[in-house]
Amino acid sequence: MSGHSKWAQIKHKKSKMDRERGRLFSKLIREITVAARMGGGDVEGNPRLRAAIQAAKAANMPQENIERAIKRGTGELPGVNYEDVVYEGYGPSGVALMVEVTTDNRKRTVAEIRHLFEKYGGHLGEGGSVSWMFETKGLIVVEKDAVDEETLMMVALDAGAEDIRDTGDSFEVITEPGDFEGVKRTLDANGIQYTHAELTRLPQTTVHVEGKDAERLIGLLEALEDHDDVRKVYSNFEMDDALMEALTK
Repeated sequence: MSGHSKWAQIKHKKSKMDRERGRLFSKLIREITVAARMGGGDVEGNPRLRAAIQAAKAANMPQENIERAIKRGTGELPGVNYEDVVYEGYGPSGVALMVEVTTDNRKRTVAEIRHLFEKYGGHLGEGGSVSWMFETKGLIVVEKDAVDEETLMMVALDAGAEDIRDTGDSFEVITEPGDFEGVKRTLDANGIQYTHAELTRLPQTTVHVEGKDAERLIGLLEALEDHDDVRKVYSNFEMDDALMEALTK
């Protein structure tokens, strides 16, 4: 399993801790607001808003909070003016990192993100310095006890999925961005439950990390994920599963 995929699963499992700290709610509200501002308040016509609302409901966010965030985005209620920014850089062992943020103060955020990179032995790069290493894809994670591989392949590939990957304890359904929603709907219609589904950036090449660099990289990833302005972090590292589990406990 790639480090990127394993890290995504660990983040998903740790989301309950985020909810207890209240951090996840603030990030979700910000994402709903920005999605509504950029694509309007119509859920059916705004895939980013639809995904944000689904994530908010999965986190048990009250409906009134969701509605207020949408109205702030559409201008029906006053709110903070947020913007999306992507920072690119390198972590320990030359691991490529892309950091998507939503901020109301770009100058403050870039200074804080640069500080985190440098603290853990990395550095920020110029725009475009690592983005060429990643492809935007749909990613749907299905646990192996939810469906047998033959059924999943038949349903997902017929629905337009690009690939099915066996990661050991789960399957990854990979799609083109335009086919993502259709494949998801088909899995739902066939009663195939998934634990994680998102549009993501998958690395085309990977870097194996171990030893002290592995420890520093996990520290950097966790620090970035914990930053209030950060929405998503993408990387191209490979790491032994046992080592990653030990470093993230």
